[in-house]
Amino acid sequence: MTDTLVHWVRTAQGTGERLAAQSPLTLAGGSAPEIASITVDAGTRFQTIEGFGGAFTEAAATTLYKMPPEKQAEILRAYFDPQTGHGYTLCRTHINSCDFSLGNYAYDEVAGDVALAHFSIDRDRQALIPMIKAAMKTAGGALKLFASPWSPPAWMKTNGEMNHGGKLRPEYRDAWARYYCRYIREYQKEGIPIWGLSVQNEPLAIQTWDSCIYTAEEERDFVRDYLGPTLAREGLEDVHLIIWDHNRDLVYERAKVALDDPTAARYVWGVGFHWYVVDCFDNVQRVHDAYPDKHLLFTEGCEGGGPRLGEWVMGERYARSMVNDLNRWTVGWVDWNLVLDEIGGPNHVGNYCSAPIIADTRTGEVFYQSSYDYLGHFSRYIRPGAQRIIAAPTCDELETTAFLNPDGQIAVVVLNRTEKDVPFVLKFAGGCAVTASLAHSIQTYCFVG
Repeated sequence: MTDTLVHWVRTAQGTGERLAAQSPLTLAGGSAPEIASITVDAGTRFQTIEGFGGAFTEAAATTLYKMPPEKQAEILRAYFDPQTGHGYTLCRTHINSCDFSLGNYAYDEVAGDVALAHFSIDRDRQALIPMIKAAMKTAGGALKLFASPWSPPAWMKTNGEMNHGGKLRPEYRDAWARYYCRYIREYQKEGIPIWGLSVQNEPLAIQTWDSCIYTAEEERDFVRDYLGPTLAREGLEDVHLIIWDHNRDLVYERAKVALDDPTAARYVWGVGFHWYVVDCFDNVQRVHDAYPDKHLLFTEGCEGGGPRLGEWVMGERYARSMVNDLNRWTVGWVDWNLVLDEIGGPNHVGNYCSAPIIADTRTGEVFYQSSYDYLGHFSRYIRPGAQRIIAAPTCDELETTAFLNPDGQIAVVVLNRTEKDVPFVLKFAGGCAVTASLAHSIQTYCFVG
């Protein structure tokens, strides 16, 4: 074979290396030492990647705009610049308020206004929309943005409030379906296209914050009889509709109810899931096996308990999830808040969390967490349109995934969460290169296949 140059970057605990370029390797013919190996094979192709990204929330936007202008620009570049940053292309935002808002709000709070005559996104124009527009500019164009409701307006719900669960009142199902469409149209007027919608964030979670409960059958029926037809009637059938948007534990059970109904399934692009409670990675694979024409999307994950500055385990949790989800047909992976403040907020019920970037609004300092660096090992090198290929390790210590990008470049991500360095051979098309994975590290190898 012709020798192939391999460029690679590493992030490793205790070294100071963060997405640090290493001396190039060469894939060359010849015998390989009898050590662990990863064989990469581009002959078999799997799912195509939509993108990677994070969530625009009112909390993230408010935090961003409390920072000095140069720090605002730095944070946006860190995520969205396609040359120097993570190159994010697939992001999420919320319809009405969520827990990471400054308080409960809806776009139409006039009780009984089924005509939506009082619908207004003025609240989002204060910080959320400016942040999204600034990110689009930094990215050099449109982002794929999907939106999720945490709760309908209080007047549409059985409990008369946006918090503490409750359900959508049956008489407002039509108005609520039209509400999504009105939201999409209003954002379009702002120059922000909406790529997708999830039906409901975490439809089985009764939370102290904005929440709304759907059984699997209720979600199916709402999609089949109201939301799907309404999107089609309003010329929005190309909007990617996502069901479930909750944890992996019940993802197969919930998907089955909707996707076994041919009419409901016709409107569903894919199934969204989160990482809370348990891992259950194989349930993601089971959804693909049963419904291979539907897409799988990781729509939210974060660490709770406030900023947790300097914790290495956060980065490793992100990467473990990403490797396992991607290897089970997931087409995109979307983090939760893009940026939070020094206490892990703001959050209107004190549900403070961490984020890959923490911005201290008191001092103007920006802190990049291990999760930020680990995310970059995927998003910077696995680009939209990339197809997953085979990456087969011969030892349990190395967790890996590999993709063939549209430009012909192969990206191989290698994660080592153990306490020991692991020498190994990277193998591809008859060539091999000897390298090593440091303890508690992640490495991305790039070469032309």
